[in-house]
Amino acid sequence: MNKNPFKAKQYATSKIYRARPQDIVRTEVEEEKPNVPQGIMTKCPCCGKVIYTKLLLKNFKCCDECGYNFKVSANERFTFVLDEGELQEFDAQMTTRDPLSFPGYGDKLVRTQTQTGLVDGVVTGRGKIEGLPVLLGVMDPAFFMGSMGTTIGEKLARLFERATKERLPVIVFTASGGARMQEGIFSLMQMAKVSAAIAKHSEAGLLYITVLTDPTTGGVTASFAMLGDIILAEPGALIGFAGPRVIEQTIGQKLPEGFQRAEFLLEHGFVDQIVLRDQLRHTLGTILKIHSLER
Repeated sequence: MNKNPFKAKQYATSKIYRARPQDIVRTEVEEEKPNVPQGIMTKCPCCGKVIYTKLLLKNFKCCDECGYNFKVSANERFTFVLDEGELQEFDAQMTTRDPLSFPGYGDKLVRTQTQTGLVDGVVTGRGKIEGLPVLLGVMDPAFFMGSMGTTIGEKLARLFERATKERLPVIVFTASGGARMQEGIFSLMQMAKVSAAIAKHSEAGLLYITVLTDPTTGGVTASFAMLGDIILAEPGALIGFAGPRVIEQTIGQKLPEGFQRAEFLLEHGFVDQIVLRDQLRHTLGTILKIHSLER
């Protein structure tokens, strides 16, 4: 008898059949692993809660579990406090020229500018809060941890000079690790330059509000951060000159619990009020209204 002409087809069919269970198992394993797009969820570094990023933004980037304040960009800050988030920016293209020709600094500047979309670590401009005009400066911690260089000093000095001329109040949000070491003495000179511009603004009887965010340290704390007529702070913000570890190593003693945090400074009279982010716009608006009535 001739061989069955359908034998090959039977083999092929059985091979396909045997393959199916393996395919099904592999599909089930793949389905067990959720495919979550990058950035859709954010983990709180304080309490560990995983938060839907869109909800985090709606909550002013504060954890609804423990109240932790995430770091925010300058643009996000303007969105939180300004009417309709609109800002007329000043000196948008001002950047440092690497005054000391510090090795690798120029390349790092370009790389950071590309990554952040910022020219330097502060954004200044004009806006309105609850209908009242104000000039603002917001330091962005994403740019060299907000370290103060020649550009930051020049932009803030010009901001206060403009405010004095136009007789407008100024609000500065601080976030800084201190002076920018790559610019050496040129960076430290900004402390005196900005402080002098603030003094002229104050002599003209104009209002200056500082909002201290995490962290505010070094030369920024030693100058314009603590010169505000009214000093506000975000909850839990680290505020000081030298860091806690440096102080402990210097004095050889353990520091008190919560030392250099906003709550500690409020208790000891260095801060006027701690304000939650969702209340900050209204608080600033109220202060501006009171000041406008006094004028």
